[in-house]
Amino acid sequence: MAGVLRAERVWVETFTGLQVTQFARLLKVVRERGGNGTLRGRPWSLPLAERVLMVAVYYRTNLTMRQLGPLFDVSSSTVCRGIQRLSPLLALEPVARPADAAERLWIVDGTLIPVRDRSVAASSHNYRFSANVQVIVDADTRLVIAAARPVPGTTADAHAWRTSGLSRHCEGVTVLGDGAYLNCGMAVPHRKRPGRALLPGEEDDNTAHRKVRARVEHVIGRMKNYKILRDCRQRGDGLHHAVQAVAHMHNLALAS
Repeated sequence: MAGVLRAERVWVETFTGLQVTQFARLLKVVRERGGNGTLRGRPWSLPLAERVLMVAVYYRTNLTMRQLGPLFDVSSSTVCRGIQRLSPLLALEPVARPADAAERLWIVDGTLIPVRDRSVAASSHNYRFSANVQVIVDADTRLVIAAARPVPGTTADAHAWRTSGLSRHCEGVTVLGDGAYLNCGMAVPHRKRPGRALLPGEEDDNTAHRKVRARVEHVIGRMKNYKILRDCRQRGDGLHHAVQAVAHMHNLALAS
Protein backbone atom coordinates (compact mmCIF):
# COMPACT_ATOMS: atom_id res chain seq x y z
CA MET A 1 0.00 0.00 0.00
CA ALA A 2 3.04 2.30 -0.09
CA GLY A 3 1.83 3.78 -3.39
CA VAL A 4 -1.47 4.98 -2.00
CA LEU A 5 -0.02 7.81 0.08
CA ARG A 6 3.24 9.61 0.46
CA ALA A 7 2.27 10.06 4.08
CA GLU A 8 3.23 7.47 6.65
CA ARG A 9 0.85 4.59 7.33
CA VAL A 10 0.50 5.82 10.92
CA TRP A 11 -0.95 9.10 9.58
CA VAL A 12 -3.82 7.29 7.94
CA GLU A 13 -4.59 4.96 10.83
CA THR A 14 -4.18 7.54 13.60
CA PHE A 15 -5.78 10.58 12.04
CA THR A 16 -8.64 9.01 10.06
CA GLY A 17 -9.69 5.97 12.10
CA LEU A 18 -9.25 3.82 8.97
CA GLN A 19 -6.69 1.21 8.10
CA VAL A 20 -4.71 1.85 4.91
CA THR A 21 -6.68 -0.80 2.99
CA GLN A 22 -9.95 0.81 4.10
CA PHE A 23 -8.68 4.25 3.14
CA ALA A 24 -7.77 2.85 -0.27
CA ARG A 25 -11.41 1.82 -0.77
CA LEU A 26 -12.54 5.33 0.17
CA LEU A 27 -10.03 6.79 -2.26
CA LYS A 28 -11.30 4.49 -5.02
CA VAL A 29 -14.88 5.69 -4.49
CA VAL A 30 -13.84 9.35 -4.62
CA ARG A 31 -11.80 8.77 -7.79
CA GLU A 32 -14.73 7.01 -9.47
CA ARG A 33 -16.99 9.95 -8.58
CA GLY A 34 -14.70 12.39 -10.38
CA GLY A 35 -12.46 13.52 -7.56
CA ASN A 36 -9.47 13.91 -9.91
CA GLY A 37 -11.13 16.77 -11.76
CA THR A 38 -9.46 20.16 -11.56
CA LEU A 39 -11.06 23.28 -10.13
CA ARG A 40 -11.70 25.78 -12.97
CA GLY A 41 -8.68 24.48 -14.85
CA ARG A 42 -6.23 25.02 -12.00
CA PRO A 43 -4.11 21.99 -11.08
CA TRP A 44 -4.23 20.84 -7.47
CA SER A 45 -1.08 21.24 -5.40
CA LEU A 46 -1.71 17.87 -3.72
CA PRO A 47 -2.43 14.48 -5.30
CA LEU A 48 -5.91 13.09 -4.82
CA ALA A 49 -4.86 10.63 -2.09
CA GLU A 50 -3.51 13.41 0.10
CA ARG A 51 -6.52 15.63 -0.52
CA VAL A 52 -8.85 12.82 0.55
CA LEU A 53 -6.62 12.25 3.59
CA MET A 54 -6.82 15.97 4.37
CA VAL A 55 -10.64 15.90 4.35
CA ALA A 56 -10.74 12.73 6.48
CA VAL A 57 -8.30 14.29 8.99
CA TYR A 58 -10.45 17.42 9.10
CA TYR A 59 -13.55 15.39 9.95
CA ARG A 60 -11.72 13.22 12.48
CA THR A 61 -9.91 15.99 14.37
CA ASN A 62 -12.00 19.12 13.61
CA LEU A 63 -8.76 21.11 13.31
CA THR A 64 -9.15 24.54 11.75
CA MET A 65 -8.04 25.08 8.16
CA ARG A 66 -5.17 27.23 9.40
CA GLN A 67 -3.99 24.29 11.50
CA LEU A 68 -4.39 21.77 8.66
CA GLY A 69 -2.49 23.87 6.13
CA PRO A 70 0.99 23.43 7.65
CA LEU A 71 0.38 19.69 8.15
CA PHE A 72 -0.03 19.26 4.38
CA ASP A 73 2.28 22.12 3.38
CA VAL A 74 -0.48 24.09 1.66
CA SER A 75 -2.35 27.31 2.36
CA SER A 76 -5.53 27.43 4.40
CA SER A 77 -7.42 28.53 1.27
CA THR A 78 -6.24 25.36 -0.51
CA VAL A 79 -7.51 23.31 2.42
CA CYS A 80 -10.86 25.09 2.18
CA ARG A 81 -11.15 24.47 -1.56
CA GLY A 82 -10.19 20.82 -1.13
CA ILE A 83 -12.83 20.24 1.54
CA GLN A 84 -15.54 22.01 -0.46
CA ARG A 85 -14.67 20.02 -3.61
CA LEU A 86 -14.26 16.55 -2.11
CA SER A 87 -16.65 16.40 0.85
CA PRO A 88 -19.75 15.65 -1.29
CA LEU A 89 -17.80 12.83 -3.00
CA LEU A 90 -17.18 11.03 0.29
CA ALA A 91 -20.90 10.63 0.91
CA LEU A 92 -22.52 7.38 1.93
CA GLU A 93 -24.55 5.72 -0.82
CA PRO A 94 -27.96 4.84 0.71
CA VAL A 95 -28.51 1.10 0.84
CA ALA A 96 -31.10 -0.20 -1.59
CA ARG A 97 -34.03 -2.24 -0.30
CA PRO A 98 -32.54 -5.68 0.49
CA ALA A 99 -33.90 -8.82 -1.15
CA ASP A 100 -34.48 -10.38 2.27
CA ALA A 101 -36.20 -7.26 3.63
CA ALA A 102 -38.73 -9.27 5.65
CA GLU A 103 -35.88 -10.83 7.65
CA ARG A 104 -34.02 -7.59 8.33
CA LEU A 105 -34.22 -5.43 11.43
CA TRP A 106 -33.26 -1.78 11.21
CA ILE A 107 -33.18 0.83 13.98
CA VAL A 108 -33.75 4.56 13.67
CA ASP A 109 -32.81 7.34 16.04
CA GLY A 110 -32.23 11.07 15.94
CA THR A 111 -29.17 12.79 17.31
CA LEU A 112 -28.41 16.43 18.05
CA ILE A 113 -25.25 17.82 16.46
CA PRO A 114 -23.97 21.26 17.54
CA VAL A 115 -23.51 23.49 14.49
CA ARG A 116 -22.52 27.13 14.15
CA ASP A 117 -24.75 27.88 11.15
CA ARG A 118 -27.97 29.29 12.60
CA SER A 119 -29.82 28.68 9.33
CA VAL A 120 -29.74 24.89 9.93
CA ALA A 121 -29.80 24.91 13.73
CA ALA A 122 -31.95 25.96 16.68
CA SER A 123 -31.39 26.28 20.41
CA SER A 124 -32.42 22.83 21.62
CA HIS A 125 -32.59 20.89 24.87
CA ASN A 126 -28.80 20.36 24.92
CA TYR A 127 -28.56 24.14 25.48
CA ARG A 128 -26.65 24.64 22.23
CA PHE A 129 -27.58 25.55 18.68
CA SER A 130 -27.96 22.09 17.19
CA ALA A 131 -29.39 20.20 14.25
CA ASN A 132 -31.41 17.00 14.41
CA VAL A 133 -30.10 14.21 12.15
CA GLN A 134 -32.05 10.98 11.66
CA VAL A 135 -29.93 7.84 11.27
CA ILE A 136 -30.92 4.30 10.23
CA VAL A 137 -28.68 1.42 11.37
CA ASP A 138 -28.81 -2.30 10.62
CA ALA A 139 -29.32 -4.11 13.93
CA ASP A 140 -27.15 -7.10 12.96
CA THR A 141 -24.20 -5.48 11.17
CA ARG A 142 -24.25 -2.03 12.88
CA LEU A 143 -23.76 -0.48 9.44
CA VAL A 144 -25.38 2.88 8.71
CA ILE A 145 -28.12 2.36 6.12
CA ALA A 146 -28.89 6.04 5.53
CA ALA A 147 -28.81 9.43 7.24
CA ALA A 148 -31.21 12.30 6.62
CA ARG A 149 -30.52 15.93 5.96
CA PRO A 150 -30.20 17.98 9.16
CA VAL A 151 -33.23 19.86 10.45
CA PRO A 152 -33.33 22.38 13.34
CA GLY A 153 -32.70 20.76 16.71
CA THR A 154 -36.11 21.76 18.04
CA THR A 155 -37.79 19.48 15.50
CA ALA A 156 -39.45 16.46 17.10
CA ASP A 157 -38.03 13.11 16.00
CA ALA A 158 -41.37 11.94 14.57
CA HIS A 159 -41.71 15.07 12.43
CA ALA A 160 -38.06 14.93 11.37
CA TRP A 161 -38.58 11.30 10.31
CA ARG A 162 -41.74 11.99 8.32
CA THR A 163 -40.13 14.83 6.38
CA SER A 164 -36.77 13.10 5.88
CA GLY A 165 -37.86 10.77 3.08
CA LEU A 166 -35.99 7.89 4.70
CA SER A 167 -39.12 5.80 5.04
CA ARG A 168 -38.89 4.82 1.36
CA HIS A 169 -35.68 2.92 2.18
CA CYS A 170 -37.54 0.88 4.80
CA GLU A 171 -40.40 -0.63 2.82
CA GLY A 172 -40.86 -4.23 3.92
CA VAL A 173 -38.23 -3.94 6.66
CA THR A 174 -39.06 -4.05 10.38
CA VAL A 175 -37.88 -0.76 11.91
CA LEU A 176 -37.42 -0.12 15.62
CA GLY A 177 -37.78 3.31 17.17
CA ASP A 178 -38.20 4.74 20.64
CA GLY A 179 -41.38 6.25 22.06
CA ALA A 180 -40.85 9.45 20.09
CA TYR A 181 -41.83 7.68 16.86
CA LEU A 182 -45.46 6.85 17.66
CA ASN A 183 -47.65 6.48 14.57
CA CYS A 184 -44.63 6.41 12.26
CA GLY A 185 -45.07 2.78 11.22
CA MET A 186 -42.31 1.48 13.51
CA ALA A 187 -42.09 -1.01 16.34
CA VAL A 188 -42.05 1.18 19.46
CA PRO A 189 -42.18 0.38 23.20
CA HIS A 190 -45.47 -0.19 25.00
CA ARG A 191 -46.67 2.98 26.70
CA LYS A 192 -48.06 3.40 30.17
CA ARG A 193 -51.36 5.20 30.07
CA PRO A 194 -53.04 7.14 32.87
CA GLY A 195 -54.74 4.70 35.22
CA ARG A 196 -53.48 1.61 33.39
CA ALA A 197 -50.32 -0.31 34.16
CA LEU A 198 -48.45 -2.28 31.56
CA LEU A 199 -49.98 -5.67 30.81
CA PRO A 200 -48.15 -8.89 31.73
CA GLY A 201 -45.23 -9.38 29.37
CA GLU A 202 -45.19 -5.80 28.09
CA GLU A 203 -42.39 -4.76 30.47
CA ASP A 204 -40.31 -7.71 29.21
CA ASP A 205 -41.04 -6.62 25.65
CA ASN A 206 -39.86 -3.11 26.47
CA THR A 207 -36.67 -4.42 28.06
CA ALA A 208 -35.86 -6.50 24.98
CA HIS A 209 -36.70 -3.52 22.77
CA ARG A 210 -34.32 -1.22 24.70
CA LYS A 211 -31.45 -3.72 24.46
CA VAL A 212 -31.74 -3.95 20.69
CA ARG A 213 -32.39 -0.25 20.14
CA ALA A 214 -29.28 0.65 22.14
CA ARG A 215 -27.22 -0.49 19.14
CA VAL A 216 -28.11 2.62 17.17
CA GLU A 217 -26.92 4.76 20.09
CA HIS A 218 -23.62 2.89 20.12
CA VAL A 219 -23.21 3.52 16.37
CA ILE A 220 -23.97 7.23 16.74
CA GLY A 221 -21.46 7.37 19.60
CA ARG A 222 -18.81 5.84 17.34
CA MET A 223 -19.65 8.28 14.56
CA LYS A 224 -19.09 11.13 17.01
CA ASN A 225 -15.50 9.99 17.44
CA TYR A 226 -15.18 12.16 14.34
CA LYS A 227 -15.09 15.47 16.15
CA ILE A 228 -16.72 17.39 13.31
CA LEU A 229 -19.99 15.96 14.70
CA ARG A 230 -19.34 17.50 18.11
CA ASP A 231 -19.00 21.09 16.88
CA CYS A 232 -19.51 21.65 13.17
CA ARG A 233 -18.23 25.00 11.92
CA GLN A 234 -19.32 24.37 8.32
CA ARG A 235 -22.13 26.38 6.75
CA GLY A 236 -24.86 25.46 4.31
CA ASP A 237 -24.64 21.80 3.32
CA GLY A 238 -21.39 21.38 5.28
CA LEU A 239 -22.99 19.45 8.14
CA HIS A 240 -24.95 17.24 5.74
CA HIS A 241 -21.79 16.37 3.81
CA ALA A 242 -19.92 15.72 7.07
CA VAL A 243 -22.59 13.32 8.37
CA GLN A 244 -22.67 11.42 5.08
CA ALA A 245 -18.87 11.16 4.89
CA VAL A 246 -18.54 10.06 8.51
CA ALA A 247 -21.23 7.40 7.99
CA HIS A 248 -19.31 6.15 4.94
CA MET A 249 -16.03 5.96 6.87
CA HIS A 250 -17.78 4.26 9.80
CA ASN A 251 -19.10 1.59 7.45
CA LEU A 252 -15.69 1.07 5.86
CA ALA A 253 -14.06 0.67 9.26
CA LEU A 254 -16.72 -1.76 10.45
CA ALA A 255 -17.21 -3.90 7.36
CA SER A 256 -13.54 -4.69 6.75
